[in-house]
Amino acid sequence: MSPSGANPVGAKQEEGDNKTPEGIYKIDGRNPQSTFHLALHVSYPSDEDKTRAADRGASAGFDIMIHGIRNGLGWMGAFHRLNDWTAGCVAVTDEEIEELWRITPDGTTVEIRP
Repeated sequence: MSPSGANPVGAKQEEGDNKTPEGIYKIDGRNPQSTFHLALHVSYPSDEDKTRAADRGASAGFDIMIHGIRNGLGWMGAFHRLNDWTAGCVAVTDEEIEELWRITPDGTTVEIRP
């Protein structure tokens, strides 16, 4: 899976930069009622992420998810990848998030790479 943030060059540094965090995190929750077709919550920010942002006088941000397409737009399928449209999350097709939802228990380690 590729990061899909609206500003994808470089790792997330602070809240509002629209970048996707890069590194090793865990799935620490899930939202079946998301605005997007299912959402797995990523454990960003880590203590290191928070310290790095605080050193610059900023907030690291929060609420990074691996999720499907916005509800009602699932027909787009993989075409959603033609445009960077998330605010730093990792977007996948509805079929892909359904599979991840099924096979990925909370606590699973995930590595987000550029």
